[in-house]
Amino acid sequence: MTHPRIHAARAPDHPAIIMSDTDEILTYGEMERRANQGAQLFRDLGIQIGDTIAVWLPNIPEYLCAYWAAQRAGLYITPIATALTADEASYILANSAAKLLISCNDIVGLARLLGAQRPSNLQHYFDLADWNKAIAAMPDAAIADESAGFHMVYSSGTTGRPKGIRLPLTGGSPTAPHMLAERSERNYGVRPDTVYLSPAPLYHTAPIAFCTSCHRLGATVVIMPKFDPETTLQTIEKYRVTVTQMVPTMFVRMLKLPDEKRLSYDVSSLQHVVHAAAPCPIEIKHRMIDWLGPIVQEYYGGSEGNGSTNITAEEWLKKPGSVGRASWGTIHICDDDGNELPPGEQGIVYFEGGWDFKYLGDDEKTKDSRHPLHSGWSMLGDVGYLDEDGYLFLTDRKSYMIISGGVNIYPQEIENLLITHPKIADAAVIGVPNPDFGEEVKAVVQPMDWADATPELEIELINHCKAHLSPVKCPRSVDFDPALPRLDNGKLYKRLLKDRYWPKPG
Repeated sequence: MTHPRIHAARAPDHPAIIMSDTDEILTYGEMERRANQGAQLFRDLGIQIGDTIAVWLPNIPEYLCAYWAAQRAGLYITPIATALTADEASYILANSAAKLLISCNDIVGLARLLGAQRPSNLQHYFDLADWNKAIAAMPDAAIADESAGFHMVYSSGTTGRPKGIRLPLTGGSPTAPHMLAERSERNYGVRPDTVYLSPAPLYHTAPIAFCTSCHRLGATVVIMPKFDPETTLQTIEKYRVTVTQMVPTMFVRMLKLPDEKRLSYDVSSLQHVVHAAAPCPIEIKHRMIDWLGPIVQEYYGGSEGNGSTNITAEEWLKKPGSVGRASWGTIHICDDDGNELPPGEQGIVYFEGGWDFKYLGDDEKTKDSRHPLHSGWSMLGDVGYLDEDGYLFLTDRKSYMIISGGVNIYPQEIENLLITHPKIADAAVIGVPNPDFGEEVKAVVQPMDWADATPELEIELINHCKAHLSPVKCPRSVDFDPALPRLDNGKLYKRLLKDRYWPKPG
């Protein structure tokens, strides 16, 4: 059974959504009713199969109700990050050709968007009150021409404008089995008695994919308005959460709680703690497994759906640092010319056999993601290597590579070391201009306590790196930042950091 409609018929009073801050419950029966009414409204407004609607909302139940309405109406659903400016949101709305937007006054850039920044393709806007009123007036029966829709997310835009990732719609029934749900059931045991905790914003790909996969399988989804390390532990204890997905920065923040707080909560209900989206330092993951047991699982993949890996805690302890073996598609490691490399040699990571994605309105970016010799192979821009057993180890993003005096330096290894320092809350390593070597290594760090942002700590951190890394990899300088521009999906806006140090073109 892989659709919330089926579970609404089976157990209409079973909780589909619980808001962690208010204890508000939305049942499967009520979510099904609202989803049908939303689909009826879309058709009443002339929004047809293959069209796009956008959601610019915080973590609230209406988010997923709108998703399921669009999913059964054969639409593309585009989530917009709440922190985006009016200009950034307008770009996504225009690029996606969204015909309808659901938002609310809590969104800072909304007023400007609806004024001078409103794209011409946006025909309909609903705030929450108007949306709820409009769907309440609609029939709650299924529309006559149901078809399966899907989300069309935008990449984080960490190195440029975000890219719309468009996958072909199946044209089939919205209640047909779905691969993402099948993987959640197989890998993480999701079923109707599962309690899944979503501590991250729903506008990111992994949270929306996990939440909707859990709904396809009849589970209860507990939604946090925003992540907080201690509140997360309280919520796990209160609702007896069995499965959750996090990013490594959440691990770091929980581990840096005082032990008397962190260990005071009963988290024994947890069966699977899944992480992805950003590299996890080896020491951090060791500490998570020591704390929670061998339930920490990892996967690697992208919103593009071109392939993925998976690794259990038991496997990872034998292969520390690996993101696992291919669980969807086949991995190929290739040099810049497309030649396949043997085990142990690092190169660009390509997948064969995944979804045939496209970057909306950007044929050049789509072409750049494809292998130069094999049309069925695609990449996300990551660099890594396979070992003799087929386990993938990621080195870094290709776009983050620093070239200093002709030597390739990957920041991830340096960042993983810096984040383990007890005085550091977050760290980023970038290349900055150097007149002799082209680039040199700079660390930008966020101290746990801003009072520690001193020249003495800079020297301490550089020496910390020298004790563990070769000299060419060590930062020549360290700058301090009260809050690094990190997305809540764990990814750094390195573009914004680099813009501080590199001269603007022209």
